[in-house]
Amino acid sequence: MTDFHNIDLDGCARTAAGNWRTFGSFCWHRARDLDDAGDWAVFYTHHRDSGLLDQSNAKQIAKALQPFTDRDDPDVIAEHHKHWAVGWIDGFAVRVFRNGQVTDAFRTYHELAQRLADHSILDEEDYCREEYECALQNIGEAAWRLKHSHALPEGWEVQVYSWLADHNPAAVENKDDRGCFPREKDLEAAFRALRYVQVD
Repeated sequence: MTDFHNIDLDGCARTAAGNWRTFGSFCWHRARDLDDAGDWAVFYTHHRDSGLLDQSNAKQIAKALQPFTDRDDPDVIAEHHKHWAVGWIDGFAVRVFRNGQVTDAFRTYHELAQRLADHSILDEEDYCREEYECALQNIGEAAWRLKHSHALPEGWEVQVYSWLADHNPAAVENKDDRGCFPREKDLEAAFRALRYVQVD
């Protein structure tokens, strides 16, 4: 997200409008269809390899900008750009000026950027939920061998996560903003404590 820290709204608007023209090796095809392409800015929120924080913030940004997409002549358009070598990147085209006035859409984006400059998480609850859901998925992947040698109840990932959180918190720490990834010996300890039956 663009850093607008300590820059007032009007200054940010003037800086942002037409920013896509300065992107290296970039062609914004949508500009051909817009009479006022110079009044628009392109902002990216996350990409193929983004961590949990960027994914969570991207959801909050999308939620805040959504009202400006639902109209015949929207001030916000979702952007999805792909490249064969580097994957994809998502964000939004935001109309900065309409009839010479700063749009409410850009005001909203500016407020979000200011919030992120002060604190890196837009929604603590959503970010914690992202961490938790990723942890459960990673536990399922980390236990790929153990899963085939034990009779596991439905929801076993939740039970294992809870046991580890209580008895070995380091095993469920978020690593590199991609959730926890417990070692097999940590999972074995949880399986034994939870009395999961080993099968042949």
